[in-house]
Amino acid sequence: MSLDLAPGTSAGPSGTEAVAPGTSPAGPSAAATPTAATPTATTPTAVTESRAPLTPKSLRAIVRDLAEQPDQWIHHVRLSTEERWYRRLVADEDHEVWLISWLPGQSTGFHDHGGSRGAFAVALGELEELSLGGPEQGLLIRRITAGTARAFGPEYVHDVRNTAAGPAVTLHAYSPPLSSMAHYELRAGGLVRTSQEGPEQW
Repeated sequence: MSLDLAPGTSAGPSGTEAVAPGTSPAGPSAAATPTAATPTATTPTAVTESRAPLTPKSLRAIVRDLAEQPDQWIHHVRLSTEERWYRRLVADEDHEVWLISWLPGQSTGFHDHGGSRGAFAVALGELEELSLGGPEQGLLIRRITAGTARAFGPEYVHDVRNTAAGPAVTLHAYSPPLSSMAHYELRAGGLVRTSQEGPEQW
């Protein structure tokens, strides 16, 4: 996998500033103005077909494979005492990959992924993931250790946190690329949405 590196920043949800796909600048046409005596050819309209989102299984394979190749990303890792540090490694039309570091006590809070499918792998350290199960399961708590990858569908809501004594490093993939994220508070009646953010805030 080739890495499309974007500048790293500190803090944020699960990624850095969104980088829009590049486009070729189009200037004014240099062609002469047609007259009645010179008919013009009709240019067919280009049809853009967006790719179907990758499956959670495919995203899990991406982050798991990348986690096993630290030479591809370890030199980018930074630690921030203020908030989680993160950097986008891959920005493709159908998916993106983020590199995130976590110091003890840092967390995401409960959040969704704006309808994107996703997966994450713990490359170094370990994390804790909280999610809500069915009515009879209540709050689910999972320990995600190094070498473990989790995948989820477009409606998934979770809270990921570093409750260990040392730092952790993770790789996250989303398809389609994240367009928004909503944040929630866990209250007696369940999850309540409290805010929403978009790429301009990352």
